Amino acid sequence: MEQEVFVPVPAERLRAALADPALVARAVPGLQQDAGTEPVAGRLKVRVGGHTITYRGVVRVSPREDGAYAVEGDATEVRGNGVVKPILTLWLRETEAGTTLRFEGTASADGRIAELPPEAVESTVIRLLNRFATNLATEATQATGAVEAVKAVDVDAADAVDEAADDVDEVDDVDEPPAPGTVFEAEVSPAGLEDLTGPGEPPAEAAHARRTMIGRSAEEVDHAPPRGRYAPVPAPQTVVPNSTLRWAAPAAALVVASAIVVGRALRRRG
Repeated sequence: MEQEVFVPVPAERLRAALADPALVARAVPGLQQDAGTEPVAGRLKVRVGGHTITYRGVVRVSPREDGAYAVEGDATEVRGNGVVKPILTLWLRETEAGTTLRFEGTASADGRIAELPPEAVESTVIRLLNRFATNLATEATQATGAVEAVKAVDVDAADAVDEAADDVDEVDDVDEPPAPGTVFEAEVSPAGLEDLTGPGEPPAEAAHARRTMIGRSAEEVDHAPPRGRYAPVPAPQTVVPNSTLRWAAPAAALVVASAIVVGRALRRRG
């Protein structure tokens, strides 16, 4: 049996994946790994024509001195006594665009698969090898990407440590505080000296406030209400006139009017 599969992945990455049994196990299409067994071991369903056969077995991949890889398997039918033992050689031929995987070898089989048409068996084997090569290329690419991501994180962490060290060095370069007793000299302009040493006169507002507060105790000054524009406005007072005055004015007017009428009547009689 001979079969070639091209994948757009460098041969170096494929060799690294073949050296990792866990990646090889994930590359086997449809493999259900058994817990506590070898990495590439478990159950595998194979569909040949219209029949499905389930095998339980193991596959081993080991490098050879000539640069190729030896692929050996041993599987037994789960529901039957049939046994399949493939012995393959895997070659990696690198090209400009990727790598060509070449499978060469033989296999011995008995049981149910030996009763099926050879063309159907050959088609199933070719499909398995093509899918295995594609899955191996995918696993190799993902593993390389994960390693590069880890390296990038390590580089970022190293850069962060270097930046922190630089910051510490900058802090160490700060000038030390002056020793006790150091005399500092400051430059003051002549105008500033005149303002500080001249007698000067207080502003008019300050003099007025000073004169106003003379003779008043500190308590009075502190508690005296504000005056002038900031003085509080008194609330308007409502005055209610007395009810007696409201009736006294009409009564007085009536008395005066009555006196005038009586006086006129007496003058006419006289």
